[in-house]
Amino acid sequence: MERTTAGFPREAVADRLLSASVRTSYDPMVDIDWSAPPVPGAYWLPPTRSSLYGTPLWDAMTEDQRVELTKHEVASAASAGIWFETILMQMLIRQYYDADPTSRHAQYALTEVADECRHSIMFGRLIEAAGTPVYRAEPFDHLLGRWLKSTATGPQMYAAILIAEEILDSFQREIMADESLQPLIRMVSRIHVVEEARHVRFARDELTRQVEAAGPVALAYARLVIGRAAYSITRRLVHPRAYAAVGIDPAAGRAAARANPHWRATLRWSAQRIADHLTELGLVAGPGRVLWRRAGLVEG
Repeated sequence: MERTTAGFPREAVADRLLSASVRTSYDPMVDIDWSAPPVPGAYWLPPTRSSLYGTPLWDAMTEDQRVELTKHEVASAASAGIWFETILMQMLIRQYYDADPTSRHAQYALTEVADECRHSIMFGRLIEAAGTPVYRAEPFDHLLGRWLKSTATGPQMYAAILIAEEILDSFQREIMADESLQPLIRMVSRIHVVEEARHVRFARDELTRQVEAAGPVALAYARLVIGRAAYSITRRLVHPRAYAAVGIDPAAGRAAARANPHWRATLRWSAQRIADHLTELGLVAGPGRVLWRRAGLVEG
């Protein structure tokens, strides 16, 4: 019987997650009031989590512009979420193709794909309701995503899934608890947090097994892929065109955000759980760690 490091059978973990999915799942088309108008003056994420908070550009903005910027930053993150969830679904389906369809592990993988289908629709409706553009991946990241979804296996597959899920989860846990924010983004965040908790449990369990089974060459390659995934996912959070919505040159906005100690601290905060976990597994090391530092997710 296969066991994880924690001692739980692989099938038992998947069975528990299947039962939890039956108990607590949402239909965003039904459970969210998409017709409700935005609350005037309410931010879309805590202003201290804006990429420009604390910079001269932030100080020069009006209150309305600051609210508008957070709306576009949320839309950019939602666009990034759709981009990565599409990659994630294809990775899971590719793995399912060779799996035993009677196993609970394979069945939970399909359940997660169904969840991610709803999440991608939910994020698309959020962007539509906010009235913002879809902030698509830049050409290189788009090609990188196409390569990742077609080739990633083993530790790099599940680590990449966890990086995207846990970074967004940090923001969304804070958003859903902040009653001063827009009700729409709070409800979207709540649904995503509840359902993604199961996905994180599934991926963490599987990642531990994959690391235990991998040899040194495979792990060295995984560290590089994981570092690049962390770098790309972080850069995708705030698209530079989001700054144009409040009259800031995109290049100037991106440069200010990258140099902003508040934003860099926010990125480290958002990635702390997953960076610590992957470090414990030996997956944030060597040349790959340079990419984590360049992304602003770790120090030293």
